[in-house]
Amino acid sequence: RNHGFKTKYHNEILGGNFRLDEIQAAVLRVKLKYLDAWTEGRRRNAGIYRDALKSVPSISLPGEVPGGRHIFNQFVIRSANRDALMTRLKKQGIGCEIYYPVPLHLLPCFASLGYHPADFPVSEMASQQTLALPIYPELTPEMIGRVAATIAR
Repeated sequence: RNHGFKTKYHNEILGGNFRLDEIQAAVLRVKLKYLDAWTEGRRRNAGIYRDALKSVPSISLPGEVPGGRHIFNQFVIRSANRDALMTRLKKQGIGCEIYYPVPLHLLPCFASLGYHPADFPVSEMASQQTLALPIYPELTPEMIGRVAATIAR
């Protein structure tokens, strides 16, 4: 359980996430009817973010594959100054998260594969530059504007 880690994102063994019990399944069954609306809310918010942040040269924004339909479970930007940006956002009370701060090939659970730092430079750069912004469907345009203004500063 917990993907094989004791410390978040530092997997010691290869594991999974198997925590769906009967109660959670019953709740999920009720929530499924809202899934499309929540997806559209996140997609709308992603569009607002993209419009608000497109002129900020120090970040890269997520895109969509032509013909695809991104659900934006996370809205992940890239910045060479990710850690300073995260500190600034958190000081303003804006939630943000770094997912997967260690590239997979450097996790202890994959040590037997024999990979070393610099073997996958793109993956390593992504682990040092990516930052997930709030994207939940109930986020208002004003809230997104505050996040965008903080990033632009």
